[in-house]
Amino acid sequence: MCGINGFLSKKSINNKMLRIANMNDAILHRGPDAGGVYISKDELCVLGHRRLAIVDLDERSNQPFLLNNGDEVIVFNGEIYNYKELREKLQFQFKTKSDTEVLTVGLFQKGIEWIKECNGMFAFCYYDDINKTAILCRDRMGIKPLYYYLDSDVFVFSSEIKGILNSGLVKAEFNYDAIDEYLGNRYVREPYTFFKNIYQVPAGTYITIDKNLKIDINKYWDLPSEFNVTEKYDEDVIYSEFKKKIDNAISRRMIADVNVGTYLSGGVDSSLISAVTSQKANTIVNTYTIGFPELNEFEYAQLVADMYKTNHHNILIDRSNYLDLMEEIISYKDAPLGVPNEIPLALMSKILKENITVVLSGEGADELLGGYGKIFRAPFDYANIDKDCNKTFYQYFVDKYEYVPRKIRDKYLSTPKVYREVFDEFAIDEFNKCSNEEAIFRFFHRYHVKGLLQRVDVTTMYASVEARVPFLDHELIEFCYKNVPYNLKLRWNSVEEEELAKEMNSCDYSEKYDTPKYLLRKYGLELLPRDTVDRIKVGFPVPLNQWIGELTDLANSLLSEADWLKKNVLEDLLSDCEKQGRSGQILWMFINIEIFKRKYFDREWRY
Repeated sequence: MCGINGFLSKKSINNKMLRIANMNDAILHRGPDAGGVYISKDELCVLGHRRLAIVDLDERSNQPFLLNNGDEVIVFNGEIYNYKELREKLQFQFKTKSDTEVLTVGLFQKGIEWIKECNGMFAFCYYDDINKTAILCRDRMGIKPLYYYLDSDVFVFSSEIKGILNSGLVKAEFNYDAIDEYLGNRYVREPYTFFKNIYQVPAGTYITIDKNLKIDINKYWDLPSEFNVTEKYDEDVIYSEFKKKIDNAISRRMIADVNVGTYLSGGVDSSLISAVTSQKANTIVNTYTIGFPELNEFEYAQLVADMYKTNHHNILIDRSNYLDLMEEIISYKDAPLGVPNEIPLALMSKILKENITVVLSGEGADELLGGYGKIFRAPFDYANIDKDCNKTFYQYFVDKYEYVPRKIRDKYLSTPKVYREVFDEFAIDEFNKCSNEEAIFRFFHRYHVKGLLQRVDVTTMYASVEARVPFLDHELIEFCYKNVPYNLKLRWNSVEEEELAKEMNSCDYSEKYDTPKYLLRKYGLELLPRDTVDRIKVGFPVPLNQWIGELTDLANSLLSEADWLKKNVLEDLLSDCEKQGRSGQILWMFINIEIFKRKYFDREWRY
């Protein structure tokens, strides 16, 4: 895991070394072990790198990594998990034992389409000094971040937006269009950001940049077109293959020359990862749980820790720790926080760094197998109890899904709704092309999980820790779309209970009359205490509703003059927030916007 930076220009830029050094320094937390710089012969390409050493710890694998006397060069963030297999297929006299060299040689010999052979998480820039072209590429699911800025004279990129800003080449302009998008989805969906003219490289995409800074954007991977809904299948055969895919995904992510541990929240996803990791490891595994005095899952995590004799760590955080860290984590994310548990996760990462450098995390399991039962059952509710609601299914779904309701955003925001229109149009088209059940799975993989990936990247790299997410292995995703029937993802417990559910709302029957993530829970019953497998999903709770007094005080001090709110609405906004089930989180999100805006846009970045 590392951080990458760089800029390409049409003409020589002054203070090149100072600019790239400042970019590297800005993302030092991503790679404290080594740093490096590359400047092309014509000085029109400048690349920087910060290294967190994971595979082949020798300095020979430091970056920027040069091939052919510097004619080919790469800066690379991430891991290629199958690099040893790929290495055997390449005819080359390798000088290191790193995945970086394998990636570079493969791109040189095979071209960019070779990336389809790579199983991993990655963001990289590959520069060809002979042809004066660069390729920026991001992994299939967008696990690793990559941002860029382009004008007529310069192309600037980095693993983090602060890297771009510290180049001194870019003006920071607040993107008011992003506010409505963030409040609806907890983050800004790709390719947009909270900064005008700074974009995310979309997941599963590579961008080529020629010497004239002309860019060409190419999609090399997308979700499978298939979606299995068959009702005739051999469950034993599918289950056996599913277990192998899970085990392989976890085993790949244990490859490292540093210590590997796991998050252990007490839920089935992290517990299963911890169990399989413990079985496969040749040493005692470190596991970690964090919680609040008012709300935690220590009891369930301890059951698994005891079962597998892990070196377990319970970490306690209180509200004063939480609110004090809020501004600091925003400054690492370069955006408002989207998920309240980002702060405890960052704190936990600082603590686990004392023992490990790689942590396995459970993001992606719910998206893979319908784990958010109350919303994945929306098609069933829509067809039964809500069939006369006079909404399209997409409208019905959005009302259930979005975090700050549209009626509140429309009532209080003074900003445009441009991105809402853009994404609604795309999503409606996709929803119309498939069943409602399939549409939700695609929506959660295309959008929802991306916000969670931002969360896990920011909170781990904050502490120079690499997070790996086995449930987002692309081969596992493809298998589940093509080979796992819908009924083995979300399974009714009986025909009778399915009939009873037709008269109820999913909030009342989900995980009572049905089993979300059925195949995963089935595997869990082989490896875990039953109490861990059977318990109802609670997510990663943060007691924001119990802190509403402190949040209201913060809102009064920060939001009274916010230029993105309509005039004189704060009192009504606070009143409306209190009426929502997510009152604490909604108010917390509004506060996040203003803290972020003041931190980034009240200064001049250019020099």
